[in-house]
Amino acid sequence: MAASALLLGSGAVAADAAPAHPAAAARSGPLGANVVVFTPSMSTASIQAKVDAIGAAQVDNQFGTQRYALLFEPGTYGTAADPLDFQVGFYTEVAGLGRNPDDVTINGSIDVYNQSDGTALDNFWRSLSNLHIVVAGQGGNHAGGCYADTEFWAVSQAAPMRRVDVTGHTTFMDYCTGPSYASGGFVADTSFGTDTPTNGSQQQFYVRNSAMGGWSNGVWNQVFSGDNGAPAQSFGTKSANGTAAQPYTTLATTPVSREKPYLYTDGGAYRVFVPSTQSNSTGTTWSAGPTAGRSLALSRFFVAKPGDSAGRINAALRQGKNLLLTPGIYHLRQTIKVNRADTVVLGLGLATLEPDNGQTAMTTGDVPGIDVAGVIFDAGAKKSPALLQVGSGKARAKYAASSADPTGLQDVFFRVGGAHLGRVVNGLVVNSDYTILDDIWSWRADHAQNPNDVGWTVNTAENGVVVNGDDVTATGLFAEHYRKYNVLWKGERGETIFFQNELPYDAPDQAAWMHDGEPGYPGYTVAKSVRRHVAYGLGSYIYTNVNPSLHSANGFEVPDRPGVVMHDLLTISLNKAGTIDHVINGVGAAVTPTVQGPSDVTLYSNGVGS
Repeated sequence: MAASALLLGSGAVAADAAPAHPAAAARSGPLGANVVVFTPSMSTASIQAKVDAIGAAQVDNQFGTQRYALLFEPGTYGTAADPLDFQVGFYTEVAGLGRNPDDVTINGSIDVYNQSDGTALDNFWRSLSNLHIVVAGQGGNHAGGCYADTEFWAVSQAAPMRRVDVTGHTTFMDYCTGPSYASGGFVADTSFGTDTPTNGSQQQFYVRNSAMGGWSNGVWNQVFSGDNGAPAQSFGTKSANGTAAQPYTTLATTPVSREKPYLYTDGGAYRVFVPSTQSNSTGTTWSAGPTAGRSLALSRFFVAKPGDSAGRINAALRQGKNLLLTPGIYHLRQTIKVNRADTVVLGLGLATLEPDNGQTAMTTGDVPGIDVAGVIFDAGAKKSPALLQVGSGKARAKYAASSADPTGLQDVFFRVGGAHLGRVVNGLVVNSDYTILDDIWSWRADHAQNPNDVGWTVNTAENGVVVNGDDVTATGLFAEHYRKYNVLWKGERGETIFFQNELPYDAPDQAAWMHDGEPGYPGYTVAKSVRRHVAYGLGSYIYTNVNPSLHSANGFEVPDRPGVVMHDLLTISLNKAGTIDHVINGVGAAVTPTVQGPSDVTLYSNGVGS
């Protein structure tokens, strides 16, 4: 859906035929044909040809089936005189294979630009991690001019940047073509040195445990936690001349985090590194020395490839193996069951799990320390009860859940519709206590390759994220377009730092979209039974293009108790379609098709808002 009067988080896409795709390099070894491994001994020209071919195939391939991981072994690539500059398209992971980011240096840029409509609103499902970029060259489209000598990462949801060391200037907006709207975004464990990255048109963004020289500006909701050089807290305040200050929510530390596991090489052998849990942390995990954690040999993993059945994967998991999912789409006729404590499930190249029989795609047991990272869960045509269920919810008292060994989900994305028809009841269900949700996007599609595959009664999905466990922390939570609760939080002592939401576009009338006698559903709901909950930097947007007259009573609903404290909330009406009557619990001005907002509440607790 194209933007008009205001930015819109998910735009339209042309349903083009799938492009031709290049064959992967022969040097993929045990990781499959769609893992392309580069070495410093290869010429820049040969690497450039390969990455350009994959980029050209993937840059417009929003709902295609191809998946790639482009991996760089330790060493230096390109020079200032002969830089390596390339674009990253859909379903492409670019990562270094060093133990630490500076083990791999790219002289050049690794870029994401606007789509052909001049926006970055649909730049989803890609990633960049674990390397050092020394910015140089003409840009990933080799155009020079506006694109030269800058790292462009103009992305929206599900496009994380992690463990990157950037020397030079970074922009999260492609200002070279317009209108340049963008709806990101997530950065963690990254250093921009003394550079002040350009936020530009990014309507919201979250930066965690990173370092920077500053931040250029905000639009609606820019959130920082545990960052060195982050701007000062200013959400909802006025500047000296009486105008609104930048919408910055800034926390000095991140209360709990665990960085995503990653593949690396040691003495020519592949290993997976699992970073340790951090509490009340600031800055990157690698600036003062190697990241703390544990290293696992690849022999301790079942290396799955598309075509491997859930039965075969489960047999390996029962034998005590971890799971490495190589790039591709895995059609599952059974649930993948991860039941051993501290099991690692790591996807490469945005590996995608799709349940074909209406089952839950993956469940985890009532054990601590499981980690699931780098995976897309894509709903099938037969309705599933959930795409991922973390913990059974039946035996929570029988295992020693601990803040020292939490369950972790990093860069895990849920999709209902888009590539094909999909149906679920819930996207993600979290039953386990002490779970970290780090960069989660749960998306009921508002557009699709086949327009007949989306609609209120077509790609049905009730709830995006349901949290039943206690002591669950979300750092970077995105949930959009579900027919009922985008987020429903029932567990105690939950904490969210950064939340982005769009309410469903496509409810046909108000009678179809009601809860508890009130119009619509909130974007973020804390159950009435909860006694303690805290959240920082949350935005809920409405765009009911099918019926612009629709209302939602509140953007957020929480119990009125002293232990429930909500910081820095906003609502917005997009593109003159839809009304949110209040920000939270009847407090906060309405946003409407004529008064679009944002409407802000800086603090709400126990029935009082300001």
